[in-house]
Amino acid sequence: MITKGQSLPAGQLAELTNDGMVTHDVAALFAGKKVVIFAVPGAFTPTCSAAHLPGFVVLADDIKAKGVDFIACVSVNDAFVMKAWGDAQNASEIRMLADGDGGFTKALGLEMETGSFGGLRSARYAMVVEDGVVTMLNVEAPKSFEVSKAEVVLAAL
Repeated sequence: MITKGQSLPAGQLAELTNDGMVTHDVAALFAGKKVVIFAVPGAFTPTCSAAHLPGFVVLADDIKAKGVDFIACVSVNDAFVMKAWGDAQNASEIRMLADGDGGFTKALGLEMETGSFGGLRSARYAMVVEDGVVTMLNVEAPKSFEVSKAEVVLAAL
């Protein structure tokens, strides 16, 4: 599993924007920026939709005021689902990034196998990344939602 002080692994994340599909190289996307990344097991799932994403939507301006260039939500879903979920949640201040094949999540060592729920998914976590290097990492215990909340991230910035 990735740890504080390590660089993000190579990989790609997809984003469906109003201008079309964009495939981002992870190194280029996060180079020279301070970014909050939070990951969820699945778009449109209960805790993710009722609490995790909405918390970052509500606190986005406060988080950005701490010198954060952007906030990214990552999930092992496709970019179409991520865009639809972001639209449904009024998450215009959050970059909804798809890790369709789970490659980035696996490279982080933060994958989990959920069986019939959805197969390969991401663990729930939040991290702060500065110029591609992890400066904070909070990974939730299974079925927990405590350390990756927007309020916790904001307090740590």
